Amino acid sequence: MNRSLVLRLGVLSQVLLATWLSLGLPVRAVADAAMGMPAPAFRLQDQHEAWVSLADQKGKWVVLYFYPLDDSPGCTTEACEFRDNIFAFRKLGVNVLGVSVQDVASKKAFASKFSLPFPVLADTDKSVAKAYGVLSMIGYARRDTFVIDPQGRVARHYRGVDPKTHSAQLLVDLKALIKPAS
Repeated sequence: MNRSLVLRLGVLSQVLLATWLSLGLPVRAVADAAMGMPAPAFRLQDQHEAWVSLADQKGKWVVLYFYPLDDSPGCTTEACEFRDNIFAFRKLGVNVLGVSVQDVASKKAFASKFSLPFPVLADTDKSVAKAYGVLSMIGYARRDTFVIDPQGRVARHYRGVDPKTHSAQLLVDLKALIKPAS
């Protein structure tokens, strides 16, 4: 093969690989947290270095949202949408927890810069993203959300969400999902 063709094929393969990776496909075929099944346990530090676990949430509804990168455009949009709707989530009795693979220092800067009133958790060893089946091939969490019921079971799984509309859609869905006490 001539050198020019080899170079073009190399560039094309890099573009195709980058496109494939940007789709956020999982690292391996991991069964993600299935609806109705117990949510995978976790214990992670938040932006204040406090430990937060799924066990701490027992008896409460939880929105556990994964996002790729602190302080990136889409992730900031999504976090700010949750921030802006936090009182509506609290009125429903729902705790919001964000998770990505950056460290506690990154979480602290991100939460401070955008006044996030909910925990953003550092999954630095990527074990939680793996357990939930949302770790991409490039080592970041996909933009997926899990609604976990008060018994610790996965009630809903949203894949590849739109950061601009996801928080509002979750509120609509949660209102239908959470039955008021009679």
